[in-house]
Amino acid sequence: MPWKHKALLFAILLLYISSQVVGLVGKQNDDQCAELNNSTWLEYRQQRVKLRVQYLLLTRKNVDCAQQFDQESLSNNTSFFNISHPTKVIIHGFRALGSRPSWVKELAQALLRAQDVNVLVVDWVYVASFAYNLVVENYREVALQISVLINQMQKHGCKPESFHFIGVSLGAHVAGFVGTLFEGKIGRITGLDPAGPMFKGADTYDRLDPSDAQFVDAIHTDSDYFGISIPVGHVDFFLNGGKDQTGCARSRFASILVYFPVYGYVICDHMRAVHVYMSALKSMCPLMGIPCSSYEDFMKGNCMDCDVFKGTCPVIGLSENSGIDTLPIPREQKVFLLTTSSPPFCTHHILLKLEVSPLDKSAEVEVMLTTENLGTEDRLRLQRDMTVYTTVLAHPAALCEINSIRLKNTGARFYRQGDIHVKSVCLLELPSLRHEKPLCVNNISIRRGAPWSHDFVQVCGIF
Repeated sequence: MPWKHKALLFAILLLYISSQVVGLVGKQNDDQCAELNNSTWLEYRQQRVKLRVQYLLLTRKNVDCAQQFDQESLSNNTSFFNISHPTKVIIHGFRALGSRPSWVKELAQALLRAQDVNVLVVDWVYVASFAYNLVVENYREVALQISVLINQMQKHGCKPESFHFIGVSLGAHVAGFVGTLFEGKIGRITGLDPAGPMFKGADTYDRLDPSDAQFVDAIHTDSDYFGISIPVGHVDFFLNGGKDQTGCARSRFASILVYFPVYGYVICDHMRAVHVYMSALKSMCPLMGIPCSSYEDFMKGNCMDCDVFKGTCPVIGLSENSGIDTLPIPREQKVFLLTTSSPPFCTHHILLKLEVSPLDKSAEVEVMLTTENLGTEDRLRLQRDMTVYTTVLAHPAALCEINSIRLKNTGARFYRQGDIHVKSVCLLELPSLRHEKPLCVNNISIRRGAPWSHDFVQVCGIF
């Protein structure tokens, strides 16, 4: 959908929602658990000059009930903050509707399940609401307030390298500016689809970049709309190319207006980074990226290994330096991976290489890989002037678990397509080690309407 249509729908939704939420005010629960704020159009007009920022603390001792946190908490015996533990700092982004981000508690709890840490949530909903251009004008002031707190924490024994900032959308640039203020001494910053509007052409001083922390990684899922399209970290994960995510609706403009699921539609790609990151914290399957110059080259199978990282492919999650075993870490290294449409989002990358004899006419071949009851299907358009085709398929199981491959000559609807002679069809799982050999079948003839299939007899580790 064109950007102007998406922006129009978003504006319509803002007007609709704002008319429904007037009068809502963020409150604490009866049990005195701290909550993030809500904001409304009226409150924003009254208090936009005040940078109201609060901090919530969650630890393994209070997983379900956040505490208010401030400078006094550092010397307060009732605070659960542990100076000897690392600290994760969550920073949400632009809150167009003035509502509290619903995913924050889930992310904090996922972090606590993975590691025994302090989790600080930066609540800047009052500053982050409604007018994006004004929010961008104030994000540095929010970063300054955070830096004041971090300075106080340093005086009580916290070290800059013990902090890991996790910033979502505009929150990633807030984290980046905090890193700038601390001259890159912060341990780590993770940007979850860092905001793109007003930042793509910005100076590195004004946006997240590799100099902001000892290690900076980012996940890109909506780089053509709300996210940024350029690399901003040492390692940048571009999921499914970084733009359109599997499972996010691609409804027509008219149908959206009828059913009005606008908010979920416009932010589905953008928020996928958050859900993938949370899933990576919970899951045992690795979300591994392969370095490549572009998504097109990655999908063509032109990038097959992780030699730039000395053979260790970067993974999404909490592994130190994202699992990379090489120093110094390359800067602004783009890595690509495919995902499924739902948790745990993991998939295996299978490189398919098809070589055919020269064709008299263009043709189309359907390829299906199956593992028990699971299957992956793709179509290759064959041209007269090409004989070798490569593509990367997302398959739910490893190559060694694939038990059959099927090729079907789908031909053309309006003219008769002749037989296709396939010299070879080969499969190789990525990333590939140099000694690994592809799984190949040779000399295949496929006729229109008569699928060809081949069963593999293999066991993982033994071919």
